[in-house]
Amino acid sequence: MKSFLIDRYAKGGALRLGEIPLPVLKDNDVMVEIHAAGVNPLDSKIRDGEFKIILPYRLPLILGNDVAGVVVRVGANVRQFKRGDEVYARPAQDRIGTFAEYIAIDAADVALKPANLTMEEAASIPLAALTAWQALVERATVQKGQKVLIHAGSGGVGTVAIQLAKHLGAHVATTTSTANIDLVKSLGADVAIDYKKDDFEMVLRGYDVVLNSLGKDTLEKSLAVLKPGGRLISISGPPDADFARENGSGWLLQQVMRLLSFGIRKKAKRRGIHYTFLFMRADGGQLAKITALIEAGVIRPVVDRVFPFEKTNEALAHVETGRAKGKVVIAVK
Repeated sequence: MKSFLIDRYAKGGALRLGEIPLPVLKDNDVMVEIHAAGVNPLDSKIRDGEFKIILPYRLPLILGNDVAGVVVRVGANVRQFKRGDEVYARPAQDRIGTFAEYIAIDAADVALKPANLTMEEAASIPLAALTAWQALVERATVQKGQKVLIHAGSGGVGTVAIQLAKHLGAHVATTTSTANIDLVKSLGADVAIDYKKDDFEMVLRGYDVVLNSLGKDTLEKSLAVLKPGGRLISISGPPDADFARENGSGWLLQQVMRLLSFGIRKKAKRRGIHYTFLFMRADGGQLAKITALIEAGVIRPVVDRVFPFEKTNEALAHVETGRAKGKVVIAVK
């Protein structure tokens, strides 16, 4: 099958189009013919080698963390899916590889595709929506009437997180550029801070939750927005020891993570704020709940551009500009 892969880690390196054998189907797997694949900043970070210590992939490696397609085979133990089912998923972090024609995925990580979405729209959802769900529902347990700040509201995670937070009954603020103010308001943001004109930390106060996907400066400034007892959840780091333990890392790597996050954890503790790093995980059950929200019209996908499969490198480059509204998608089939 055709696939886009890396032979070595290289910052900004191009993916290689190659022919490789079909993946091995395990007893608990479904084999999916890939129709579309979402493109994420995570793909660039993996290619650049930023996660090689905590995610020790074997090279060559097919990139890609979002998929929508059709089940063509099922493993011996699989009962919940059958050949012909239209599905979508974020494969487990150790089994990525959606920039290809086929992928084998643990059935527990898969959900039926929302009936009201195209394959391209569906492929834009899993990683971003699971990130938003695990941050807002699982970690923060957002309640009606709480105040939530979502950074980078026009991005892949941000566009879903705004809609989910509003569904949960929160008052939602977000940061974005001038050009995207109307977009984030159309998704439900109550307050849209134009970062080119205003400093969010000077405008917002008394928030219960901040979801950060930006750099260190934004992370630290977010402490001023939160009230005591608030939660600062970051998907861009720094990772902490809890993440290292959950990831199965050894004692030494846990200590490294503890040191990396020491500064922000100390500043947060001083203010009575809880800091946590989130690296989302695959979860078909949660994705099925997200499917229900999509089919009910609560969450809608925001797709910036769809690239043909042969333009996968161009799609990745477009994501790296940081200017995409919502998600970039590759049409594989």
